[in-house]
Amino acid sequence: MHNILLTIASLSWNCSCALKVKPNSTPFHRFPAQSFRRLSSSRVYRKWAIAFTKESLVMESAEKVDAIGSRLPAEAKKILQSLASHWDDIIDVDGLQVIRLKGAMTNEVYQIKWPTNRERSRKVLVRIYGEGVDVFFDRELEIQTFEFMSKQGQGPRLLGRFSNGRIEEFIRARTLSACDLRDPDISALIASRLKEFHDLDMPGLKKSLIWDRLRNWLDAAKSMCSAEEIGALRLDAIEEEIETLYKCLAADQHKHIAFCHNDLQYGNIMIDEDTKSITIIDYEYACYNPFMFDIANHFCEMAADYHTETPHVLDYSKYPDLEEQRRFLHVYLSSSGTKHH
Repeated sequence: MHNILLTIASLSWNCSCALKVKPNSTPFHRFPAQSFRRLSSSRVYRKWAIAFTKESLVMESAEKVDAIGSRLPAEAKKILQSLASHWDDIIDVDGLQVIRLKGAMTNEVYQIKWPTNRERSRKVLVRIYGEGVDVFFDRELEIQTFEFMSKQGQGPRLLGRFSNGRIEEFIRARTLSACDLRDPDISALIASRLKEFHDLDMPGLKKSLIWDRLRNWLDAAKSMCSAEEIGALRLDAIEEEIETLYKCLAADQHKHIAFCHNDLQYGNIMIDEDTKSITIIDYEYACYNPFMFDIANHFCEMAADYHTETPHVLDYSKYPDLEEQRRFLHVYLSSSGTKHH
């Protein structure tokens, strides 16, 4: 069963990668090996691969609001002014700085900060929703999920909404790195937090969506690719594998269902170094699925490093060994909440 779930997690990864192409450009993928070795030597290919990597957010140079800030919608500016006017420690409501954060793949993300009469500045996050990402996830569902998670205290607090984005609490924590996932102490913290995540009673139909998503992503990928690219990406083989796995698991697809994150890579996990608390962020792909799929996906992410010239290539020598898997599952199953069987 574990190997099957691992295969499904890998298929999900492959289908999403196949979609991250631009018309008339060479798609990037991770198999067959001879194909990606040939393509990865191309400067253009490396450019696209790096452009679509799921990097953690990194700050660019700060500019005053009349520079980068001019890109903020008027609605967002009004909400920011209203928020600032209710915070007594802000020295100058109009003295905000707007810092664009790099690495966000589906949205434009900005850090907003004001000078205060304390040691720390006051900060919030502005997220402007990207266009053309509906093929990956349901934006309305993502917004509902974020609001639910905010109310449950599981992620950043929602401070305001505008027509094409929202304003969030700025979390003073660091994003994990690839090597952090292999740290036994951090891995245990992730396992415990993931169990809390899975125990959330998210409103909505408690039905596994992994099969519909895989098929939809595959159909979208095929519609964007030429016949030659479909062959190079082996999309037909992926389709056959999806259907084979579905037949094997169809009878059990509604069992062991939990609310899953479905994208538990290191860039979506933050740690507070002082309290050692873990926060799971970015819920674009969150939905109900077999809870073991989420764990299998996380294990696959241990083989990934999105800060290399080949972020699409997984190094399975870094896949957790049996002892690491057992340790993770032991902490997960020992954590408080509803037990999965």
